[in-house]
Amino acid sequence: MTDILPRLSEALADRYTLERELGQGGMATVYLAEDLKHKRQVALKVLKPELAAVLGAERFVQEIATTARLQHPHILPLFDSGEADSFLYYVMPYIEGETLRDKIDREKQLDVDEAVRTAREVADALDYAHRQNVIHRDIKPENILLHDGRPMVADFGIALAVSAAAGGRMTETGLSLGTPHYMSPEQATAEKDISGRSDVYSLGSVLYEMLTGDPPHTGSTAQQIIMKIVTEEAQPLTELRRAVPPHVAAAVGKSLEKLPADRFATAKAFADALGNPAFTTTKQHVAGAVTGTRTTRLPWAVAVAAGVVAIVAVVLPRSPDALGAASVSATLELPPEVYIDYPKLVFSPDGTRLYVTVREEGIRHLYERRLDAFDGRVLRGTDDAYMHYASPDGEWLAYRKGQSGGLYKVPADGGPPVAVDPDATWSEGDWAADGTLYYTRSYKSGIWRIGADGTGAEMLTMPDSTRGVLGHWHVRVLPGGRHLLYTAFRTPVDSARIEVLDLETGTQSLVVQGAVYGQYVPGYLLYVRNEIIFAAPFDLDRMAVVGEARPVVEGVALKAEEGIAGFAVSSAGTLAYVTAAEYDAPSDLMWVDREGNETPAVPESDRYAEPSVSPDGRRIAVSVTQSGEASDVWVLEPERGSRTRLTSGGGAEFGSVWTPDGRSVMFVSEQPIFDLYTRSWDASGPIRLFLSNTFDKYGSAFTPDGRHVIFTLSAIPYQQIWRSNIDGANPEVLLAVDAALSNVAISPTGQWLAFDSDESGRAEVYMVSYPNVTDRRIAVSSNGGSEPRWTKGGRELVWRNGAEVVAATVEPASGATGRPVVLFSGDYQYSPRATRGWDATADGERFLLVKRPTERAARRVMLVTNWVQRLGG
Repeated sequence: MTDILPRLSEALADRYTLERELGQGGMATVYLAEDLKHKRQVALKVLKPELAAVLGAERFVQEIATTARLQHPHILPLFDSGEADSFLYYVMPYIEGETLRDKIDREKQLDVDEAVRTAREVADALDYAHRQNVIHRDIKPENILLHDGRPMVADFGIALAVSAAAGGRMTETGLSLGTPHYMSPEQATAEKDISGRSDVYSLGSVLYEMLTGDPPHTGSTAQQIIMKIVTEEAQPLTELRRAVPPHVAAAVGKSLEKLPADRFATAKAFADALGNPAFTTTKQHVAGAVTGTRTTRLPWAVAVAAGVVAIVAVVLPRSPDALGAASVSATLELPPEVYIDYPKLVFSPDGTRLYVTVREEGIRHLYERRLDAFDGRVLRGTDDAYMHYASPDGEWLAYRKGQSGGLYKVPADGGPPVAVDPDATWSEGDWAADGTLYYTRSYKSGIWRIGADGTGAEMLTMPDSTRGVLGHWHVRVLPGGRHLLYTAFRTPVDSARIEVLDLETGTQSLVVQGAVYGQYVPGYLLYVRNEIIFAAPFDLDRMAVVGEARPVVEGVALKAEEGIAGFAVSSAGTLAYVTAAEYDAPSDLMWVDREGNETPAVPESDRYAEPSVSPDGRRIAVSVTQSGEASDVWVLEPERGSRTRLTSGGGAEFGSVWTPDGRSVMFVSEQPIFDLYTRSWDASGPIRLFLSNTFDKYGSAFTPDGRHVIFTLSAIPYQQIWRSNIDGANPEVLLAVDAALSNVAISPTGQWLAFDSDESGRAEVYMVSYPNVTDRRIAVSSNGGSEPRWTKGGRELVWRNGAEVVAATVEPASGATGRPVVLFSGDYQYSPRATRGWDATADGERFLLVKRPTERAARRVMLVTNWVQRLGG
């Protein structure tokens, strides 16, 4: 903490709560703060007092406001800026990830392909900003954040705003803008007019360092570095690293030319050259250096009705000693009004209680079942809870809340939930003996830790996306508290790995290849492969498997796309599991009319999800999951009784959307990023890539004129609505607010976009005008709503709210909406992902939903005491 912190905290008390200093850079000090209005953590940067002293606050705020309009997947957005008690500040997201500086310091030299990809993505951000007449002026590894391996350029335009606000007075401060190692020669000589070619030079210097481990010019002082930048040629890149392709060396060399006119004219031209093996120049170029000093870096903290048990075959005793050494099987039956909605099982630390996520009347809850009693109960305060785990003292349960996430805790006896990390979007993990929670903060993040009071959040690992690792999932604290067991998840699921992290050294080690969901029990490591639980002797001192793995149970429930298996082992030696046959029981595709009457859409049952009706109503595109595998897209023709498989990749394919002519289907494919692809509905043509970038995308709608595709993109920090041409070209942000936007649907007249947003704290349905989305905005639902669909020629919106299907009239010209009316309700399946899980006919008379019949619902947990006796010799 600095001396100015109390004064700054008081000045910003009505808007932000400052928690602690994160670090300092050349221009600003960074603080972790809570945005009181939006209930989120942010990175609040305060300009150095000596710099602020020569800047006019009004001019600075005016200039920095120009950068707030920048919306790009690789640009960290600006939330806020202003003056408070003579302090000039600006606010950005506090996000997951590390800086490129951290990665270079750790790895010294990066993989060539990874370094080039990173540079090209940063170049894409620079090209976009340059076309908006914004120059960064301070591109360096410290200002490039890596979120799930994807670069995000921070402080975009801040240097420009400071320079412009200074009105030419920067020399009076003795400060200079830009970091010496990455300054262009024109910056180093304080030329007045700086163009985008200066950013190209800086990016070339950063790429040079990624490849060689050092920037092009180094020295013991800033003056020495600047002199070399102006007067000396850098050492050729290929002399320092022979693995660098000639075209990459040539492109970097051209980017580092002394004269701006000799460099690439645009950042896009630089990116294109890096991706063109035929690129060459007439001059042998660049780039190397010996070791030198580093500039001060900012250590970003990378800136995401009680039920009644019907019967039990055996009432289990509290201690296994009561049964001797024998292994006894039992069946725990849940009551008919609930069923197992998510397969994760958790024992209380003393082994007397089992917790599982159930669904009751369409709503998720945590369910508690004591093993020494005949009844159980739904826990109060756990609506929409899953991915749960227990505190060491058994007093609390941590869990993920809802589809949009948030890490919460609730008393184990039930009660009001308490937020721990409300911005987390994944949250599954484990609770250490010292009270620390270790968890995965988002779907594609590494391991984080946080105090049970929500303080001290810290990222510990980063998944290696260059090797296809999606995330570090299913964290478990090993005895002693020094090591963490986790799944390094990849697709297909049989390529995932179980690894160990040493918290003291940061070392990550392979334990088991081709397995998921590792659990340690005394003497053994349990894990799942192909729906089989295996047990392998495990040495805690060596952190290694030391014997042959043997099968324990076959046919355990496995959510392949999440790598989570339905089993747990208690401290008393009882194994609990959910069978795949029951949990993955087939569902039915049902047509439901406006009165709630059901008719099977197809005679066959299967593991369906996310159905989509073709424009002519004759075909259904739907996700189908085979046992132990990720989902694929199929097209069903009910009239002919035929089924056509469109995809067969290793990752998940889902989220089907029909093209307006009904000839093709757009879908999401995990590669491992969720990208958009298309294929003719009858599989007569090849699968074609529609749109790929470094953020997950979900196809949503085609405009009626056939010119554009509107989709959602999981940008930072919130999911946004984007639009591209019908051929996938020119993607651009259409709507972005401080909330997650999903399931966009465009009216048949093309006048309105409907979507759901969680800006109020829960999902609600909204409308905006189109194509001018800022002209009119209407809140359609007020009591919860998601997944809107247009019917009756654009005169009606229908949506889901829990078990209910709701409708409201819409006046197409004005957008005026009528009072919402519940059409019917039922326990129908939601999408397991950020795509819609149902569809409606154009006339609004029928709705297509997925239903698991009551008799097929999973209501049993299998129990085995002294399970180790089942291993055999």
